[in-house]
Amino acid sequence: MSSRFSLRAKLAFYVVMFVLAIPFLFPTWWMVTSSFKPIGDIFAFPPQLLPTHPTADAYRKVFELHPFARQYMNSTYIAAVVTLGTMAVSSLSGYAFARIRFRGQNVLFLVVLIGLLIPSEVTIVPLFQMFHQAGLTNTHWPLILVPTLGAPSVLATFVMRQFFIGLPDELEEAARIDGLGRFAMYWRIALPLARPALAAVAVFTFLHSWNLYLEPVVYLSSPERFTLPQALTQYVDAYGGPMWNVQLAAASLTAVPVLLLFAFAQKYFVEGLAHTGLK
Repeated sequence: MSSRFSLRAKLAFYVVMFVLAIPFLFPTWWMVTSSFKPIGDIFAFPPQLLPTHPTADAYRKVFELHPFARQYMNSTYIAAVVTLGTMAVSSLSGYAFARIRFRGQNVLFLVVLIGLLIPSEVTIVPLFQMFHQAGLTNTHWPLILVPTLGAPSVLATFVMRQFFIGLPDELEEAARIDGLGRFAMYWRIALPLARPALAAVAVFTFLHSWNLYLEPVVYLSSPERFTLPQALTQYVDAYGGPMWNVQLAAASLTAVPVLLLFAFAQKYFVEGLAHTGLK
């Protein structure tokens, strides 16, 4: 009797979860299926959940109308470099704030956190002037340096600091007995244990860099240097109207790396945000 009740409870739970997931899954479903529809079918009434006359013509036009493959590579390598750089900077600074005692430590960390309160729109003009004087406008350097050393890195530093605080002091005491220095303790002990936190940092840093729009619009002017968020706005017809099926096809291709990253790092991402520390 109890097993039958348990089976019914599980079935009811899955049904409720499926219903609650529909509002989150439906936009993605609509984006992907509409990318295979002619423009006239996208706005048909009643709406068509599946394309009646599927065609991949929109995906062909994505690469024909603009250098989408080059723009895809731009976003990919920029996001990868920013993610690796942020992981390196945040893990080092987070470890220093968590495990090294020095005068003014808490005050300095508070100053670092204030960087999260400054909107990027406030600093975009002085940063543009600085990069323009250095001859780095219309290059990818601003899109790499600003996120790596800016607000995303501050948030990542906070996550890494909170994780490293939870590590037992006995680990470092044993490392000192074995003759390890400070950097060796960070590299050989603390960093391998911080994989959940690093995964969380990697996911939200990659997502932030991948979706960056304002900064590419400000710094980049050549189509071959565009990133994907900027490239998606370029698919318009001769009258300036959006080519909906082509835009949806490009958006569907744009979502693939983020979905794959989160699928592989989901377990560590949840653990890192929960600050579970050692098992």
